[in-house]
Amino acid sequence: MENKDYTVEILEIIRSNTSPGIMRSRLEDYHANDLAEVFPQLKISERRKICRILDLDMLSDIFEHIDEQAAAEYLDEMDIKKAAAILSAMETDAVVDVLQMMPKEKKNLLIELMDDDARKDMAIIASFDEEEIGSRMTTNCIMIRENLTVKQAMSSLVDQAAKNDNISTLFMVTEDNTFYGAMDLKDLIIARRESPLEDLIATSYPYVYGNELIDDCIERLKDYSEDSIPVLDNDNKLLGVITSQSMVDLVDDEMGEDYAKFAGLTAEEDLKEPLKESIKKRLPWLLVLLGLGMIVSSVVGLFEEVVSQLTIIMCFQSLILDMAGNVGTQSLAVTIRVLMDESLTGKQKIELVFKEMKIAFSNGAILGILSFVLIGLYIGLFKGKTFVFAYAVSGCIGASLLLAMVISGAVGTLIPLFFKKIHVDPAVASGPLITTVNDLVAVISYYGLSWIFLINMMHLVG
Repeated sequence: MENKDYTVEILEIIRSNTSPGIMRSRLEDYHANDLAEVFPQLKISERRKICRILDLDMLSDIFEHIDEQAAAEYLDEMDIKKAAAILSAMETDAVVDVLQMMPKEKKNLLIELMDDDARKDMAIIASFDEEEIGSRMTTNCIMIRENLTVKQAMSSLVDQAAKNDNISTLFMVTEDNTFYGAMDLKDLIIARRESPLEDLIATSYPYVYGNELIDDCIERLKDYSEDSIPVLDNDNKLLGVITSQSMVDLVDDEMGEDYAKFAGLTAEEDLKEPLKESIKKRLPWLLVLLGLGMIVSSVVGLFEEVVSQLTIIMCFQSLILDMAGNVGTQSLAVTIRVLMDESLTGKQKIELVFKEMKIAFSNGAILGILSFVLIGLYIGLFKGKTFVFAYAVSGCIGASLLLAMVISGAVGTLIPLFFKKIHVDPAVASGPLITTVNDLVAVISYYGLSWIFLINMMHLVG
């Protein structure tokens, strides 16, 4: 079922002459994400009008759904005090991201105008490096003492819920704020009022430390289906939480980086990226691939005698190269996925190499036989050659295809394993690199076998 597009309806409401009260009431019927998608289509005067009409809670929700760069631009259009008030009401991690997009002077002024609690929370998050999981946490969570009764815990929840709306999971702490455990809101609601919390607390609840690298703990986070994962400092004090939405964003960022590396980019790109930045991300790999391509071309030149005596084999060069490249890329993708398991043993890695080679051999045998039959018929019927000549050439093509696919399967597995061994991200062994290396393998296999069997052994010319 497709989501309905409310853009036209929202624009009609904003551009109507209805009173501010009616307009606010109508706009509040829409989700903040739907309103956020309309912002780029509004004029500056219309955005200012919306920011005057809607309350801070609604505006903060809207700005949390807007891209950081765009949010910084929209906040720059309005009164500085209004902008600071909106930032104060937003999730702390989102505020940090937006402020990073602003000039230093404007950023410092906004921070000064934000409320004390928001500034304190920002300082905690800003203390972590961008690569650390603490930089992605939020302080929007409920913390309750572990030694309370259900009635007392409910009272504490009500007091905190006015400022923190992330209440589906409650986090228990000791007197000095050491993390103790967690419980579901549902369990608290249905518990007897005078019962101690101890029986309801999950003391084995998962957690991470704020200074852990995102890449190191992302796999652990993906294993849990919790709404929030607590983030602790080095003294085991509860600092905040990583929400499920932040986890989705982290996984999405990780996949985006891997896709970029598969495509031969040094980082991700987006539609709004300047030309110069896109060139900087793409050119380094292209220069490497240019060098490798020149090596492949020079290797083809070594087999000039083969090509001059059997020009027909040039017609099927791309077939061997493409299949070798495809097999290598498939093996690369499988290997990188398997390498996400940090507990993988040396024996299992060897088994993976042989498995990929077996798969490549099986597929190569099937495709090699098909090539032998079909290409032999093609050369014999449409190229005016004898069937002995035709099937000698197609047999060489089938054998070359089999050999190139087996070697490419091994290369596509061994290269990422090597990168992992030397502590380099195996995704760096990206698709274009594997394809180019396998082109070299395919060229040597194809022309080498043609030179040995067709020219030296069978003395074919044509």
